Amino acid sequence: MVKGDYKIFAGSSNIELAQKIAKKLDMRLGAIELKRFSDNEIWVKYGENIRGSDVFIIQPTNPPAENLLELLIMVDAAKRASAKRITAVIPYFGYSRQDRKDQPRVSISAKLVANLITVAGADRVMTMDLHASQIQGFFDIPFDHLYGSSVFAGLFDDLKENLVVVSPDVGGIKLARSYAKRLHADLVVIDKRRPKQNLAEVVHIIGNVENKDVLLVDDLIDTAGTFVGAIEALKKKGARNIYGAITHPILSGQAIERINNSDLTKLYVSDTIPIRKGADLKKISVISAAGIFAEAIRRTYNNESISSLFDIDKS
Repeated sequence: MVKGDYKIFAGSSNIELAQKIAKKLDMRLGAIELKRFSDNEIWVKYGENIRGSDVFIIQPTNPPAENLLELLIMVDAAKRASAKRITAVIPYFGYSRQDRKDQPRVSISAKLVANLITVAGADRVMTMDLHASQIQGFFDIPFDHLYGSSVFAGLFDDLKENLVVVSPDVGGIKLARSYAKRLHADLVVIDKRRPKQNLAEVVHIIGNVENKDVLLVDDLIDTAGTFVGAIEALKKKGARNIYGAITHPILSGQAIERINNSDLTKLYVSDTIPIRKGADLKKISVISAAGIFAEAIRRTYNNESISSLFDIDKS
């Protein structure tokens, strides 16, 4: 549906979030056909005229890999339908954990995905809480990086006087600092070692957490092994109540069971990725990021500043 001269379309990976974003903008999602051939090959057709329109395509690229491929085909179809500008709204940017060549004979998949999105025809990318903020530099098109602290920080205002913000590793310091800055809280860092994928060992906690309420923040949670290990280490150091604020709830394998069986008080996640139906979320609350994405889309279309909306720590 046209709003001014822009339209919003959704892929299949997170329809619920896309609908919430459209509702915030007082719009409906544009008509699009997403079909599969009998061998599961993806077929896309826009069901309305988008010639000369500002098109926003909402599609997180969490597994399976078909979600990424679907986004690429949607972008290509929009380009061939003569859209004026195509913005790929990627609430969760998949394959971002492989952002450097840290050992021989491995791929830098984040760069590969950036190339694919650009070559497909996207004019702009919008996402939230990249695993590594330098991934923005992999793109040769405008890139809007939104911060999850805008979604979660207000939940902890009542704990400010006794709160410390904890980064689970050195790489997460920038994200943790954005929370600490908002909440006027001290910053603590966990020094960990990762001997292999999805396995981390806590070596040292840099900072004081004794008798403190702790907010453990990160961009994503996958198997929850690192997260639960951090909780155990913080408890041993005398932490009182431990909360989590993690933007992207991948929650694979036994992650939810690990969280429910841990000493965690509460984990807050966003809806950038849908959590599997029927999961036992007794310690997990989902907070919608739809409002922030909706406002960012509106401002992008109107050529207004986006950085003024969000708490961006430039230090």
